Amino acid sequence: MRLPNAAHEAHPWVISRIAPDFELLDAWALPVEGGPDDFTSFLETLGSLDPTTSGSFASRALFWVRLRLGTLFGWDDPAKRRPIPGRTETTLRDRVPEELLDSAEDSGMVNEVLQQVAGGFRPLYRTDREAAVEISNDTVHGVLHLGWVEQDEGRFRAQMGVYVKARGVFGAIYLKLIEPFRHYIVYPALLRRIDRAWNGRRHSPVRGE
Repeated sequence: MRLPNAAHEAHPWVISRIAPDFELLDAWALPVEGGPDDFTSFLETLGSLDPTTSGSFASRALFWVRLRLGTLFGWDDPAKRRPIPGRTETTLRDRVPEELLDSAEDSGMVNEVLQQVAGGFRPLYRTDREAAVEISNDTVHGVLHLGWVEQDEGRFRAQMGVYVKARGVFGAIYLKLIEPFRHYIVYPALLRRIDRAWNGRRHSPVRGE
């Protein structure tokens, strides 16, 4: 389900220190629960998904259209070194605390598909309770943030926050145009896929048994 932005921002996330100039565009509670040590398994499960080929037909069609437009107009050219809007840095890695700089490389959450889609996601950092990846293209500079939030009796639930900086007037218009598609097609399909993958992983039999 969607969360009020304040519910996600209430936690002392690292992302709030390195991206205070970014807008929290969307916050969602994910259908994933586990124990204190299950965050790594959740990231690996997420990293096994391919958003361009899984989910509903409408969701896949939207990804197809977006990727084709990106190719046609050159929005996602990875060779471009785009500065963060309003700044000179080209990546938020320049702001990540030194002790976390190499923390995300082995998290498993950025698969080969995500390294290529819409300009490519790149790891930022990983702690025992949160992880973040960034993406940069001609429409936005964005961050996908995942948190592991403690509930009652030692149980934890996953949360997702999407932070963005629009790239000029075009980027702002683009974000406004895709807002209903994000809320009513893309995110619901993604959450259903995460739910199936997480529960399938936890309930699958151990090989050899």
